Amino acid sequence: MFSESDLTCDGFLDGRLRLWQPRQGYRAGSDPVFLAAAVPARAGQTVLELGCGAGAAALCLGWRVRGIDLTGVERQPAYAALARRNAAENGIPLEVVQADLAALPDDLRARSFDHVIANPPYLEPGRGTPAGDSGKEQAFREETPLSMWLDVATRRLAPGGWLTMILRASRLAALLRRVDDRLGSISVLPLAGRQGDVAGRILMRARKGGRGEFRLLAPLVLHEGATHRHDGESYAATAKSVLRDGKPLEF
Repeated sequence: MFSESDLTCDGFLDGRLRLWQPRQGYRAGSDPVFLAAAVPARAGQTVLELGCGAGAAALCLGWRVRGIDLTGVERQPAYAALARRNAAENGIPLEVVQADLAALPDDLRARSFDHVIANPPYLEPGRGTPAGDSGKEQAFREETPLSMWLDVATRRLAPGGWLTMILRASRLAALLRRVDDRLGSISVLPLAGRQGDVAGRILMRARKGGRGEFRLLAPLVLHEGATHRHDGESYAATAKSVLRDGKPLEF
């Protein structure tokens, strides 16, 4: 477990959420905030996050949509404990199950959810330089295959439920190859740093039993201007409304 000196307390949604994170290790940035913003959840619905870390995505969603039933799965005990602490200190109910998504406990496998969300590790085995911290390494490098993330998520969805994921854009082809006919109505939203940039991330949303056509949407450009020209942030209006005000990201 982390000691208090190992942690920092960081503001999200312009300080509306305060989350404890390790100084060294996996630290949430903007990706879980965009993931939470893309989830079309309503009060009274159930949401499962696979690999919830310290709880950033689930708690951003719980802040925006009050009255949802949140559950997170996290295999690293220290991060699961942080997620429970962050939920309690922010007054947002979140059930955290410490388990590997490849071996979920029986009671969780017996449940279904209106939404499943995930921010899977970005790097395939053997790619990139290994992180010096084990927590960061497990968060960033795939050990559980992407196909299993998709299968577990799909199995836990109720009929008509929505899967929402964020991934590196370079993994979009691998993601789509692994989606089977249980999911449909797929929409992909690329996230590009600036106008004219290649997308670095994608948000994918798919519906269990959906029959709608595949949609590749126009990129969401995160920053104003072609280059960074001054100190301070330069977020475009939509990105700023998500990151600072917790607004939903409409598909």
